[in-house]
Amino acid sequence: MRITKKLLVAGAGVVSLIACGGAAYATASAAAEAAAPIALTATAPAAPKVTAEQAIAIAHRQVPGAWIREVELDRNGAAPDVWEVKLIKGSQRYEVKVNAASGKITKSEIDRDHDRDDDHGGRGRDHAEDD
Repeated sequence: MRITKKLLVAGAGVVSLIACGGAAYATASAAAEAAAPIALTATAPAAPKVTAEQAIAIAHRQVPGAWIREVELDRNGAAPDVWEVKLIKGSQRYEVKVNAASGKITKSEIDRDHDRDDDHGGRGRDHAEDD
């Protein structure tokens, strides 16, 4: 009976070593997979050839002396991506769109809706108040 106990204890020890070794192997495999680079199925959008700083410089040439209010890259899918640069000069607001690949200005306009959005009940500053 003593030999049977020894075999049972030895067998239990072997089984626990195998189980722990399997768990350690599985953990090591999972860690290796997590550290491996992930292959993307969809291609990441390419960085624009024209940087934000270059788009700002182009917009400043269009509206000299203006302050930059906002710069945003508009990704337009099939259409070319554009930098939308919003500027302020005096009381005027401007919007300049710069092609992110070529650096050419695709749109430049004064934001005329700005005067209607002020705190004067929908009236621009140049309208007289009715008394």
